[in-house]
Amino acid sequence: MSLAAAEKARSTPGAIALADHQTVLDWSHLDLMINQGGNRLLREGIASGARVAVFAHNSVETALVYLICLHTGHSSVPVNFHLTTDELAYILMDSGAQMLFVDAQTAAVAIGAARAAGISRVIGWGGASSVGGVEDWSNWLRSGSETELPADFAPAPHLHYTSGTTGRPKGALTPPSMFPRTADLVQFFAALRQIVEAGPQVGPALLVGPLYHTGPLGSLRRLAGGKPLIIMPRFDAEQALLLIERWHVDSAVMVPAHFQRLLALPETTRSRYDVSSLRQVTHTGAACRIDVKRAMIAWWGPVLVEAYGGTESGTTNLITSAEWLQKPGSVGRPVPPLQAIVIGEDGAEVGPGCTGVLYFRDPTGRGIVYHNDQEKTAQAHREPGVFTLGDVGHVDSEGYVFITDRVSDMIVSGGVNIYSAEIEQALIQHPQVEDVAVIGVPNQEMGEEVKALVVAKQGVAVDAAELMRFCREHIAGYKCPRSFEFVADVGRNLMGKINKRELRRPYWPTDRTIGG
Repeated sequence: MSLAAAEKARSTPGAIALADHQTVLDWSHLDLMINQGGNRLLREGIASGARVAVFAHNSVETALVYLICLHTGHSSVPVNFHLTTDELAYILMDSGAQMLFVDAQTAAVAIGAARAAGISRVIGWGGASSVGGVEDWSNWLRSGSETELPADFAPAPHLHYTSGTTGRPKGALTPPSMFPRTADLVQFFAALRQIVEAGPQVGPALLVGPLYHTGPLGSLRRLAGGKPLIIMPRFDAEQALLLIERWHVDSAVMVPAHFQRLLALPETTRSRYDVSSLRQVTHTGAACRIDVKRAMIAWWGPVLVEAYGGTESGTTNLITSAEWLQKPGSVGRPVPPLQAIVIGEDGAEVGPGCTGVLYFRDPTGRGIVYHNDQEKTAQAHREPGVFTLGDVGHVDSEGYVFITDRVSDMIVSGGVNIYSAEIEQALIQHPQVEDVAVIGVPNQEMGEEVKALVVAKQGVAVDAAELMRFCREHIAGYKCPRSFEFVADVGRNLMGKINKRELRRPYWPTDRTIGG
């Protein structure tokens, strides 16, 4: 019962289904491997609905693990492969994951975290089994039966982890708008097939972002619904153009940093490749500069669709290229049945054009839910079903939403959310640091980059290189500051609070507004 894969294996067995830079699978082989892996996973004795963590870079094998979990009713936990052993161990324990899949690059970190979390089953590929305690993926897969999988499982959403302002990541299940809640897998895969059939049908989709992100995982669910998928191990601008032309790619999910790298290519390089097969390129993750978006539409045509939302909420707003050209800077209208409302400083709802905290009313009453964190869930809601993602903005008279700032001090760098509190908590542990404030400052390509304003202890000399070394020991590399500035104080008031808007002001022409 691999449903879409099984149907494709019967109707077009030799057609491309899944590929990366090393492996190309047709539908016949993909169906076989899903059955083998699914049957092997069921033999592990892990109950349906239980969690399986994936800590690996983009590859066919990584995609297969997610597909296998979808077909056996197991909830996959995508984990950022940049994390340290301690960071990974926390997610493994908080999620209750019972198995861990890794690759050669992540195996050493993973095995230590697995031991700390009490996980005994670690499976890896690409030479990962050279690390003690990691079982070889090929042997594990081949030991599974090729018989068709049962279909009576309930689908289990992915459990994503997004950084929290307290310094610990928070889990959130993929919301119903992005992961259909059905009674069984037959209905689930039928719903995915309908999503695929409603989209472009020119060729495969191209996956350019890491599979631990929500957007790329959406492409994987479309693969489960019958949409071929080409996976890039990591984004390379010219390679992306080559793959679009070679495979007649019709769709992709990108972030603005990808657009900037594409536009940075020489015109002679850009014009060398045929991108006319593209029908829909969804971009998300961060605000896109207006000049960058205009240039992309001029190059690729009106195929860009901007999606705004969050890991915990799914897409709340959409805007097409045509709409955006009329409303530059907008993230679009709310996706039904959601409704956008703006709350002013006095706690009352304000009208069109007035700025305040942006909330969404979910008529189903669900709103958003954080795993193992009722307090954070409650804080995100104004009332049952009315939630905020922590942004400030306004809604115009036609219902289009504009984001102007963030309630929190989250830094968005290349589409990745980075929380200043987590970095501050790491740096303040350094014995020579008296105080620290972390802010986002402009970066031409990534949108923002991390900067640390550091107060050294009196009479102590500390340099940036030492602080960078210290950071890399305690947090993932992508969270580490790009620069350090040593200051006399960070402007704490008597209540111990910092006005980060004022700290950012010298670095931003108009503070930090989105869309301009």
